[in-house]
Parts: sequence; structure tokens; C-alpha cells
Amino acid sequence: MQSREGALVDLYQAVVRPVLFSAIHADPEWLAQQTLRSLSWLDQDPAVAKRWLRSRLDRLYGFSHARLGQTLWGRSFANPIGLAAGFDKDGIAANVWSHFGFGFAEVGTVTLHAQPGNPQPRLFRLPVDRAALNRMGFNNQGAAALAERLTLRTSAFPIGINLGKSKMTPLEDAAADYSGSFRQLKDLGDYFVVNVSSPNTPGLRSLQATDQLEPILAALQQENSAGKPLLIKIAPDLEWDDIAAVVTLAQRYHLSGIIATNTTIRRDGLKTRAIAATGKPVTEEAGGISGAPLRTRSTEVIHFVYQHTKGTLPIIGVGGVFTPEDAWEKIAAGATLVQVYTGWIYEGPGMVRRILQGLLQKLDQQGMTSISEAIGLAHH
Repeated sequence: MQSREGALVDLYQAVVRPVLFSAIHADPEWLAQQTLRSLSWLDQDPAVAKRWLRSRLDRLYGFSHARLGQTLWGRSFANPIGLAAGFDKDGIAANVWSHFGFGFAEVGTVTLHAQPGNPQPRLFRLPVDRAALNRMGFNNQGAAALAERLTLRTSAFPIGINLGKSKMTPLEDAAADYSGSFRQLKDLGDYFVVNVSSPNTPGLRSLQATDQLEPILAALQQENSAGKPLLIKIAPDLEWDDIAAVVTLAQRYHLSGIIATNTTIRRDGLKTRAIAATGKPVTEEAGGISGAPLRTRSTEVIHFVYQHTKGTLPIIGVGGVFTPEDAWEKIAAGATLVQVYTGWIYEGPGMVRRILQGLLQKLDQQGMTSISEAIGLAHH
């Protein structure tokens, strides 16, 4: 007999997703905006109706088990599955994500100055590849607006803040731009991410070069008197020597972790030949690819960073996570936490609960009592 949860999964994948992905709602960005608009209403001061809806979300999508919890950077994470940056750029649903089963969420990317991002259309689905292509360009309302919104946060649910460079700021002034955002937000996040790896802001990825990255990290740590956890998010397209150099620099500046990885600019291996919305070959469309095509490379980078640091630097793994097996693979490679984005869009809101149940089964199969025992298992 099929469980209620299984029936919901089938309903989403057989009925809801095809409608959402149909030509009627062809623009994925429009759909994301509508979803966030609904969640922002639920995020605000919960009246009776909103409390009831939140409790319904908890019953449908929440899943709690002590064996999946861990403490990292002095903060409690109920489970290792988080929402990656990019979905809730302006933190308008910061109080809601826990009700979908997430153990944490990362808001942003936020920039010091509000900016509209790149021209539309700028977000495309590649369904046959279970992937997305985006060139959003850090569209957001700016650090001051995010600070005002997060000041109203009522939950102890861990929130990370992803920091990017404003497009209007010259590369040589990047350090001041990042530290300006951090100054306004440093009391409002549980951890912070230096994003120098998005392919959608001109020149940004050049900031991963150690001579350009070092001034940014130095400025942020000078501002970081409270010792907030500071991480760096790296691109999957870097060579091994370049990844090693970034990790070494992260250790020198006492960063608290690495996020591996951002989207990829590679197009090899894709089954999609052309983007339906534009008619152009996918090889001619600018932007980063997320989802299933990124899975193997992101896991390889996690392996490398874990080996390079001998497991001493926490890793948040992201890229191509759809199933419990995908999440387990990243944890076994060395990830302490795992983020999802594209997989959540394709699999639906019940995805997190299914992954968490699957991780518990993996722990049983391995005879482990806690998810922390599985971190780096592939290296043992």
C-alpha cells in the first residue's frame, strides 16, 4: 500500500511539475518569484491561519531524528540538508525553510548595492539533463534591505549569508565592497560565504586568484571581530593546483570552511542541444549549469579538498543532489553539510524528507549512530 508521502511525490512529479514546467508558465524565474511571494506572506508575523499552514508543512515535509543532527561552528544543525544560495536572494522566506525539512538555508547572493542583475530571460530549465542554466547576475535588493529583513527573523534556524561583489564596483575595489556588505550583516547570519565563483558577474571568477582573493579575506577578517564563521565558495572549473591554492589561503586566513561547488561553465556531456526559450544552441548561451551534470565534478572537488586538508576544514557540498544516494556520496567524500537547489525544483518539496529518511537507512546499513560518523567515509 502506498504511503501518503509516496502519493504526494507521485502527484508532484506526474501532475504538478508538468503543469509548472509547461509553456503556460514557461519562464522559470517568474515561477520562482511567485513561489517566493507566497512564502514571504507565510514568513511574516504568523496569525492563526499562518500557524496552521506552517504546522501542515511540518507534518507533510518535516522530518526530525537526533542521529541526523550535529554541531558545527558552535551552532546546532538539525540535519545536514540545506537550501543553497540563489533561491531566496533577499531572505524573504527565512522563517519558512525549516518547515520544508531543511536543516539550514543560505540566503543571497547579496551585494553591497542593490542591482537588477542581467537582462531577462536569464534562467532556463534543461529537463532532459535534469539541470538548469542561469545567468541571473546577482539580482538582489542590496545588503541594507537584507539586514532590515533579517533583523525581524524569529527563528533559531541556521541561516547563512552569501556575499557577492556589486557589478558597479571595480575589481580593484572588491575588498571594500565585500566588507561593506559584511559590516551591515555580520550580526544577522550564522555563517557567511565569500562568493567569488559565480560565472555571471564580469571578472568575478578572477578574484579566485590568490593575489586578488587575499585582500578580500584580509578585509573581511579585520571586520570580523566577533569571529563569525567565514567560508569561500569555489568554482568546479578550477584546476587542482588552483583549488589547492585557494584552500591554502583559506587556512592561512582562518576561514571556517569551503563550499564546493558553484555552477559550471562547461557544456560537454549535455543532452540538451538548444534552449527552447531562445532557440540558441546551449553552447552559445552564457551562464552556469547546475543540477545533475555537476554531480560528479562537485563530488571530486569535495574529495580533493578533504584530502588536501586531511578533513580539518568543514565542507558544504553542493551540485547535483537529487536522492539520498547523491547526498550520502557527498558526505562520504568529506562534506559535513549538503545543499540542494536544482534537485528541489525537479523533485518537489517532499525531496528533503525523502533524502533524510534515506540517510537514516544508510546509517543503519553502516552500523553508525550519527551522520557525523559518515563524513569522509570514502577515505577510510
